[in-house]
Amino acid sequence: MAQGTDNSKGILRSLDWWTIGIYLALLSFGWVSVCGASYSFGDTDIFSLASRSGMQIVWIGTSICLAFVILMMDDRFYSTFALIIYAALIILLFATIFNPHEIKGSRSWLVLGPLRLQPAEFAKFATALAAAKLMSTYGFSLSKTRDFAMAAAVVLLPMLLIIAQKETGSALVYLSLFLMFYREGMPGSILFTGVAMVAYFVVGIRYEDAELLSMPTSLGKFAVLAMVHLFTICMVRIYCNDKPLTRHLATVTAVVTVLAVAFSKFIIPFDCCYVQLALTAYILGILLYHGLRERLAGYFFILAFALGSVTFFYSSSHVLNSVMQKHQRERINVLLGLEEDLAGAGYNVHQSEIAIGSGGLQGKGFLNGTQTKLKYVPEQDTDFIFCTVGEEEGFLGSAGVLLLFLALILRLIHLAERQPFKFGRIYGYCVLSIFLFHVFINVGMVLGLTPVIGIPLPFFSYGGSSLWGFTILLFIFLRIDAGRNLVRQ
Repeated sequence: MAQGTDNSKGILRSLDWWTIGIYLALLSFGWVSVCGASYSFGDTDIFSLASRSGMQIVWIGTSICLAFVILMMDDRFYSTFALIIYAALIILLFATIFNPHEIKGSRSWLVLGPLRLQPAEFAKFATALAAAKLMSTYGFSLSKTRDFAMAAAVVLLPMLLIIAQKETGSALVYLSLFLMFYREGMPGSILFTGVAMVAYFVVGIRYEDAELLSMPTSLGKFAVLAMVHLFTICMVRIYCNDKPLTRHLATVTAVVTVLAVAFSKFIIPFDCCYVQLALTAYILGILLYHGLRERLAGYFFILAFALGSVTFFYSSSHVLNSVMQKHQRERINVLLGLEEDLAGAGYNVHQSEIAIGSGGLQGKGFLNGTQTKLKYVPEQDTDFIFCTVGEEEGFLGSAGVLLLFLALILRLIHLAERQPFKFGRIYGYCVLSIFLFHVFINVGMVLGLTPVIGIPLPFFSYGGSSLWGFTILLFIFLRIDAGRNLVRQ
């Protein structure tokens, strides 16, 4: 039982109304955008349930009702039943793999008569609750290998099930929860490793066929191997504080690399990457020797990082060309500038950029967009809805929408940091991470800055599943936050 004291406020007064105001503003702008994206010249009733704008009103109305129900429940309910909710969604995700209904190549939708639901959208809040429940238990620490493995398994299990549904974009969202892990004590080296892997992939693939100084050396491979050497040497200095070894490795790699490049350029041309690989083997041997001699785990960790980096890089080309599906490979190649398929894989992004650019500073006005009205942009009311904002509202409107999302993100950070218990703080950072990932990737892919992976823009993209999922995710946190001042009896 929860009772308010003289120093505590009632639930409604304890609610963060600033966040609710931002939520309602995003819903309003989202409906205007759906209306603009789905409108066709000659339509007379934008409120008709036969239109997407009319149906979006239904989804908005039911989302608000859902938010009210969540706020009326006891905040302890979410902690008590977190693992049960997670287990139920895992079973639902597993069952969806065998769903006979395939929509746009994905089996992630459950079709119940006229209603279509995507369990992956609801699994986000369930995974966040389960992670918060696990990580808030007494004695849990991400510095313990067993605890870290359990927390990672909670996040990766739904991700793998969603990948099995051929819904890779929604699955990648779960990687954002590792930002919460970092806040809760995950070593920064793990986060850095992830960033390094992305850098290896982008640089290596993008410049694989380019030559270094007109020599028979791949610029991409040479640059990646140089990064591996640099990162490894820096980690020796930071994590082992071994200054003599740092100077030795830096000197050897720099001198040998310069001599190899000079010899290949001015005497006998050859592939300098072989020298880089020999240097890598030398560094690995030195690390192994010092690790065995001094028995410090830091050397073995750096050894694993360097070996894993080289393995990852040389396997990434195989993954891109042999493991990824054709449309995924084409999208990455277009993004990296390796292909310019304006009629195929790059069509969506190209048309989206035209729509946004045509909006200018102030936009063309509500329902006056030409690119969107003539349906040049595929998925313009779902994954690419931000292009409608850019065309009709211009730079000012787009900036306003991004500022609203920024305000939401900053507000979530504030709410998460003021939680008196770990469960609330961890769940809050899960919510923050998911929203941040969705906004960054969705807006980035519309602008041609990130790969097209097909994830919705929160509160803007048309559809009930995503809107309900984001509403549940947000308002569970608001309910948990509202109960922070209550005295339990």
